[in-house]
Amino acid sequence: MIRTAPSLVIRTALPCEAAAVAALHQRARSTYYPDGLPDDGIDWTARWAEAIERPDTHVRCAVRDAALAGIASFRTPEGAPAETVKLFQFHVDPDRWRSGVGTALHTACVEEWRADGRRTAVLDVHVDNHRAQAFYARQGWIPDPEQPLAQGDHHLGLRFSVRGE
Repeated sequence: MIRTAPSLVIRTALPCEAAAVAALHQRARSTYYPDGLPDDGIDWTARWAEAIERPDTHVRCAVRDAALAGIASFRTPEGAPAETVKLFQFHVDPDRWRSGVGTALHTACVEEWRADGRRTAVLDVHVDNHRAQAFYARQGWIPDPEQPLAQGDHHLGLRFSVRGE
């Protein structure tokens, strides 16, 4: 998949980009942890390499001015109906916030979901990531009634009607 806009290209991530994708992921995640990004012991470069190579996962990247500006990863979650897609990762480089990269990347994902016959998209967003929650709300995401937030939860479930229903 390749989608272009003025100075922005959205395309499938390449295996050789796993380290750059992991670095962008880390930069974006570190912005919503007040005490710094916790050491989760995960080799994110290896994890992203697996996602890029995984046949049922789609990893898209937004490239502006020859630099990685945003990433999205999605697939049907285990046990979910085929018309449901989960947005597992969605990150924009903090240096590119409010520049249209996130909106363009989200639009490209939704277009692909519609073309693939998806009806519903779901995601989990960190409860302290208010900036991302506001972005998703502007795109039409709502709290997922099937995943109510419980005390002590670190992630809020959101739902999106792919077909606009």
